[in-house]
Amino acid sequence: MGDYPSSSTNASAGGSGVTGRHARPAGTGVSPSSYDEPPIGGGGALPKKSRFSMEAGFRGLSTGAGAMVLVIIVAIAIFLISKAAPAISADTVNFLTYKQWFPNDTNPNFGIAALAFGTVLSSVIALLVAVPIALGIALFLSHYAPKRLANPLGFVIDLLAAVPSVVFGLWGRDVFMEPVRDFSVWLNKYFSWIPLFGGDGPFGRSILLGSLVLSIMVLPIVTSLSREVFQQTPGMNEEAALALGATKWEMIRTAVLPYGKPGVIAAVMLGLGRALGETIALALTLGTVFSISFNIIENGGNSIAANIANTFGEANATGRGALIASGLVLFAITLVVNMAARAIIYRRREFRDSAA
Repeated sequence: MGDYPSSSTNASAGGSGVTGRHARPAGTGVSPSSYDEPPIGGGGALPKKSRFSMEAGFRGLSTGAGAMVLVIIVAIAIFLISKAAPAISADTVNFLTYKQWFPNDTNPNFGIAALAFGTVLSSVIALLVAVPIALGIALFLSHYAPKRLANPLGFVIDLLAAVPSVVFGLWGRDVFMEPVRDFSVWLNKYFSWIPLFGGDGPFGRSILLGSLVLSIMVLPIVTSLSREVFQQTPGMNEEAALALGATKWEMIRTAVLPYGKPGVIAAVMLGLGRALGETIALALTLGTVFSISFNIIENGGNSIAANIANTFGEANATGRGALIASGLVLFAITLVVNMAARAIIYRRREFRDSAA
C-alpha cells in the first residue's frame, strides 16, 4: 500500500481526478490532452514547414493571377496607343471634338465626338429600358413565382445570353425594324414637340432601334445577377419585416432591395459594359450618320464599335490607325465606367457595414 499514491494525492496533483503521467500539474492551466503521446502511424497534423510551403505557393499563385490581369490591361493599352499615335499625329483636326470621319483622304480629318456620343446615348437608352424590366423579372423569380415555374423561366432567360450578337442584329434589321418604324411615326406624330421625337424622317435604322436591340441583349445579364443577389438576402431580415406587419412589397422595399443594392449596381455596370462594346448588332441596326443629335427616331446615329466593323475593310494605313484610336477611346470609356461602378459599390458596402 505504501508504494502507491493515495487517491487524495492524485486528485491534488491534477485537480481533475486524472492520475499517472497524464495528470495535469496544479496551477499550470494546461489541458491534459497536451500531455498525451503523439498518435502512432503518422495520422497527426502536417508539419509546419509543409503547411507553410503550400500556403505560400497558393498565395503566390493567387497574386500572380491578379497581377496577370493588370499586365494584360497594360499590354492592351500600350498596343492601342502605339498603333493610334501615328494616325492621330497625321490628323488635321482635333481628334476629340471633330464630328466627321474621313481618315482615308489625302489630308486626313477625323474625330471621335459623334461616335462617342452615339455609343454612350444608345447604351444609356438601352439600360433605361432593360434595367426596370430585369429587376422586375428578378424579383418575380426570387420572391413571387413558385419554384416549379421560377427555375424553367430563369433557365429560358439565361439562354438569351447565349444567342450570338449577329442573330440579334439580323433579327433587329429584318424583323424588328418595321414595328419600330411604325412606333417612331406614332411618336413623331403626337410628341414631335419633344426633341427626342422630332424631325421629318425617314425613320427606321435609328438610335431607338439599336437601343431596343441592345436592351434585349443586356436583359439576361442584369436579370441573372440581380436574381442571385436577391436570393442571398438573409431570411431573418425578411421574416423580421413581415413580423412587423409589412406587406410583401414593403418587405422587398425595406429588406431585399437595400441589401442587394451593391449587387444590382454591379449587374447594371456589367450590362453597360456589354452595351458599350457591342459591335455587329449595332452595325446592322444603326445608320452611318456622323452627327451629335438627341433625336432617336430618325435614321442615323453611329457608335465606335459599329464604325470599326463597317469601315475597317476599306481603310488604308492611316484609316486603320484612326479606327484603333477610336478603340482606345472606347477602352478608356469602359475603364472609367467600371472604376466608377467599383467606387460606388465599395462606398455602399462600407455604409452597410458601418450601419450593421
